[in-house]
Amino acid sequence: MEQLLMGLRAAAESTRLRILSLCAHVELTVSDLVHVLGQSQPRVSRHLRLLVEAGLLERHQEGNRAWYRLAEARRGAHNAEFARYLVDLIPEDDEIQALDLSRLEEVKAERARVASDYFRANADSWSEIRALHVDPAKVDAALRQVVLQRPVERLLDIGTGTGRVLELVGSEIKSAIGIDLSREMLAVARHNLDKDGLRHCRVRQADMNQLPFANNRFDAVTLHMVLHYSERPAQVLSEAARVLNPGGRVIVVDFAPHSMTVLLDQHSHRWPGFEESVVKCWFSAAGLSPEEPLLLDGDPLTVVIWPAARPANDGVSVAARSAVS
Repeated sequence: MEQLLMGLRAAAESTRLRILSLCAHVELTVSDLVHVLGQSQPRVSRHLRLLVEAGLLERHQEGNRAWYRLAEARRGAHNAEFARYLVDLIPEDDEIQALDLSRLEEVKAERARVASDYFRANADSWSEIRALHVDPAKVDAALRQVVLQRPVERLLDIGTGTGRVLELVGSEIKSAIGIDLSREMLAVARHNLDKDGLRHCRVRQADMNQLPFANNRFDAVTLHMVLHYSERPAQVLSEAARVLNPGGRVIVVDFAPHSMTVLLDQHSHRWPGFEESVVKCWFSAAGLSPEEPLLLDGDPLTVVIWPAARPANDGVSVAARSAVS
């Protein structure tokens, strides 16, 4: 009851209700909201603090910026459902909301410009690599099929980059989070998710070697062309397994062994592809059962999709298993 009353008190103010509506559309920073609302930063920050304390918004720090969005609906987060209910009650023809959404389009347009600039600056490098392997559309289609072979409510995409995996499967799942260390890449991903209207998908700045999530949270974890950048692939897979629900799956997309030293010398790859036996060994060490890999032959690079599942009857967390061993 007290939690509900706190939510009612926090939402019972016109500016805070406007903020809830805006954060239901896209993740926003204080600066974004200052631009849209036309109010001072201290005032907007105070409203945000009250909404976060009431459990109506979630706050995520990314460097020197904080991002805000509607709280994620999960067990015990009753005010998250209340926040969505309030937003749905706002009339579509409300004049203030219409003006807010018009200014929100300016924020999204600026994000699109930043994303376009970054993509254009790096397009040559990405195109060079993509030209070496099988048609990316075939990889996308195969990955989507593998991910959706089983029901997925919550997905984690490690090294999300431009958010491509979230775009591929986002319409078929309940919620998804993509993580990446690069703020520039996250800016591109946010723009892509905004463009596609995938409001239930979000991105975060985080390290794949130390995931900021509790055990047993996701139904599937994907690593799309990520593992070859890692200094410690076995640790990355162990972390992926740790946050996986029993019965969930880790799906790795990467290169088979190759001799393209240019990728190591000029594109920061740490590994020249992976032997199937090595990947299976890493899976087993992480408590995962390897499934049949899918090879997509290309010249000179072959792409492989390696799925592995955590046993459905596995009641021991990966962290506990590691402690015992």
